[in-house]
Amino acid sequence: MNDKIYNAPPASAPAPPSAREARTMRHVLPAGLLAVATLIAACTGPTPSKGVRVNDFLVSSVRVTRHDGGDDLLSAGLGLAGLRSMTPPAFANPEAPTPEETRRRAIWTNWRGIADLVPGGGFGDVYGALPNVPGREFQALAKVSGAKQPHRVLVQVPDAFDAQKRCVLVTVSSGSRGIYGAIALAGAWGLGHGCAVAYTDKGAGTGYFDFDSGSGVKLDGTRGARGEGLEFEPPATEVAPHTVAIRHAHSGDNPEADWGRHVLQAADFALQALNEAFPQQAPFDFANTRVIAVGLSNAGGAVLRAAELDQEGKLAGVVAAAPNVYPGAEGSRPIYDYSTEGAIWQPCALLHPRFDGVASARPGGVKPPAWQARCASLHERGLIAAADPAKQIEEAYERLHAAGWTDEALAAGALSVSFDLWRAVAAAYASAYGRFGAHEMPCGYRYAALGTDHAPRATSAAERAAWAPDGSGIPPSAVIGLVDTLAAGSDPTLPGLLCLRGLWTGTDATAQRVRQGIAATRAQLPRKGLPLVLIHGVDDGIVPEAFAGGAYAAWANANGRDVRYWRVHNAQHFDAFLGLPPLGARYVPLLPYAYRALDAMWARIAEGKPLPSGAEIQTTPRGLNGLLANPLTPAALGTIPGG
Repeated sequence: MNDKIYNAPPASAPAPPSAREARTMRHVLPAGLLAVATLIAACTGPTPSKGVRVNDFLVSSVRVTRHDGGDDLLSAGLGLAGLRSMTPPAFANPEAPTPEETRRRAIWTNWRGIADLVPGGGFGDVYGALPNVPGREFQALAKVSGAKQPHRVLVQVPDAFDAQKRCVLVTVSSGSRGIYGAIALAGAWGLGHGCAVAYTDKGAGTGYFDFDSGSGVKLDGTRGARGEGLEFEPPATEVAPHTVAIRHAHSGDNPEADWGRHVLQAADFALQALNEAFPQQAPFDFANTRVIAVGLSNAGGAVLRAAELDQEGKLAGVVAAAPNVYPGAEGSRPIYDYSTEGAIWQPCALLHPRFDGVASARPGGVKPPAWQARCASLHERGLIAAADPAKQIEEAYERLHAAGWTDEALAAGALSVSFDLWRAVAAAYASAYGRFGAHEMPCGYRYAALGTDHAPRATSAAERAAWAPDGSGIPPSAVIGLVDTLAAGSDPTLPGLLCLRGLWTGTDATAQRVRQGIAATRAQLPRKGLPLVLIHGVDDGIVPEAFAGGAYAAWANANGRDVRYWRVHNAQHFDAFLGLPPLGARYVPLLPYAYRALDAMWARIAEGKPLPSGAEIQTTPRGLNGLLANPLTPAALGTIPGG
């Protein structure tokens, strides 16, 4: 891979390129941009390409990299076998990996974080493909109006881009992931169909800032110091020793409120990149280039927010899978509400006999003792009336059932309890909604590297170098943990969780600040006439269907919008969990339905074919064969609309 920065809009003039950099340009830039390289070398300021508007939301130069052969766009040359490897791609120098190494490892991490690639899981033979796709990447830092911190935008332009089709998929990182956090969905479908794919990290990502070393992550993925163009550089302030700042939680911007703006901005950047990539075929604009927005989980919520803002008609269609979306309609609940509720009550409720078969049960059928301790703790605090342990479990279960939790969502929610996901989400989101910095997170939480004694500690250069490619956007991770200063007693996480819950139910200034941030994330109706397919797993335990996708679809359709809603039975939230045999046996993957929805959306947009209707998709769990899940078959996926 070769790379070069060009088209720079920052206030200060760039330094002229060295002779080596000029040689690199000739390997990277299209012929029409060689003149730009020459001008930058000779002049004191940046010179954009002829006829190309530099978007005013960019706050960095555009970095262009070439990817082919053993370093392609879709898998960084790893292929399916390399992505399946349990060992991440190595760094030649663990303390100072190259941009190529960090990119390859980030792609490995993000594929494995979203898709089930385990043999027998179906990817590559029942659904999906992983071709070698040569092409270029255009990447920059950008800002939405009013933001304090930048975010990443990236466009992958395949060499096989179909100039007659003129197709762009604009997508968003799932969860709080870095810029490649949607590659398994949008990249896998779009690049193989000759489309360009535009990504945004929507103000989250893995550019963690370490206060001890004063370092963060640069545009090329390597570590840098303050003032070196970091993707996230929090204000210099006094913090507890060894504190690590996370952009989603600590940017001060409440990025979720602007998710829709991030999507539309990435679409604008895609057109700029196409104009740069194919100047002879320019202009590329929204009148002659079809743009489909697609996203999963948080990204699904983001594309739905874009659908409401898109009054200019930039988007030709939208596909949202398992969206974290809060329309404020009947049955809908914001993620902060149900995550704090689940964190407190689910450990006790999951002891109910109807959940004896969930995958979180320990060998021999013994469930975690901490779950029983939670029942006792809630009783001691007067939150459960019953004194008898069996009745405590029943009371916790009935409370959640009355709040709208289905048995399917509760069973899958055992994953969130077992992996402590509810607490991780709630702590980070409380900070984001309230726009708190790393030094002032609510309820006494903060992030730091933890030692074997669970005490905060300093980190090594090698550990910091791996944060960006290995992270998921919200710790805990292999190194960084959530420091809980309220932890105490036999149920140590409960005091902090009750504090977080109080930010939703309470009335003090901090609670009002958090709830104001949540209110800013409320979705509105999508643009009239915009084709929209929404997919949600009935068994989703992280973003329950009844609170999010199901509530949104019913509300939108009741208000005259044509949302085609596919409810997939025996599907939970993230396919990556299905690599665990008990879960693979119980659930089907969600990605096949998202890919099929994209097929249907393209047929609607390009060929005028009607979209498939909404559907209840009945599926067949794979079951176990000894210790392994049975191989996925097409029949297990049921009848997919449009198939």
